Amino acid sequence: MNEVQDNHHAICYGEILWDVLPDGPQPGGAPLNVAYHLNKLGVSTGIISKVGEDINGYQLIKLLEKWGVGQSLLQYDSEYDTSEVRVILNEENDASYEILYPVAWDFINKDDKTANEVNEASFLVYGSLSSRNKTSRDTLSELLETGATRVLDINMREPYVKKEILKELLHKADIVKFNLSELKRCNTLFGSQFSEEHDQIMFLRETFNIPEVVVTKGEAGASYYSRSGYYHGSCPPVRVVDTIGSGDAFLAAFIAGLHYHYSPQEVIDNAAAMGAFVATRKGGCPEYQITDFLQFKSQ
Repeated sequence: MNEVQDNHHAICYGEILWDVLPDGPQPGGAPLNVAYHLNKLGVSTGIISKVGEDINGYQLIKLLEKWGVGQSLLQYDSEYDTSEVRVILNEENDASYEILYPVAWDFINKDDKTANEVNEASFLVYGSLSSRNKTSRDTLSELLETGATRVLDINMREPYVKKEILKELLHKADIVKFNLSELKRCNTLFGSQFSEEHDQIMFLRETFNIPEVVVTKGEAGASYYSRSGYYHGSCPPVRVVDTIGSGDAFLAAFIAGLHYHYSPQEVIDNAAAMGAFVATRKGGCPEYQITDFLQFKSQ
């Protein structure tokens, strides 16, 4: 197996899996999707996860090799299977998920190599779903002591929404990404009665000392509450193929913008465009060239 070089600018932590759609399986999991698009955008990216010693795991490894996503931190499990998620699309092509448990990525272990590489990275990207099991949660908790910018992608999947776990993850985040539904649910969960977006954001920022927050809003674009102020990115009208992974593509482009030191407005504009672009294609990791995205943005 050929491994991509270590010392990545970004490292994604958590679930990698197969989304089992009505017309066949697609690679997925938010960390995998984000890593895929970051790599497409020229940001060297590695992934911390665990797969089973099975055909599904082998196929994911081959895809990582093909994509150039670093796999030196990938772990292997002889007891638990590689993760699968059953995906259901409604009439508007929005996805709902049945996430099997337990699976290999629930048992990500601690080791010095992983901790050292995270400490050398610029960004550590993680989600709340990867903390559903104690083993992976304890590993993540240790890694969050890093000096890297910690980017939390809230993904509130029932029945894995636990208030105390979310509380810890939010307290340790430097940047948090919500969609509108997740923003509302988090406010309700922690006792906020605010109904306006700005007030909901301020409540969470003050409660958990979060420096920056970004909110995705589908066709209404996205908002970036940065240290320097408020910025909105518009979403171009598109014909949606499916929404699987569009939020992950958005986050990858957002992080890439920070990596390349774009202005805050450029960061959110670029991210909103990438989310829309991926929604026009099938699956969370569609094949494309960066020139395809640039052409889409220029329309």
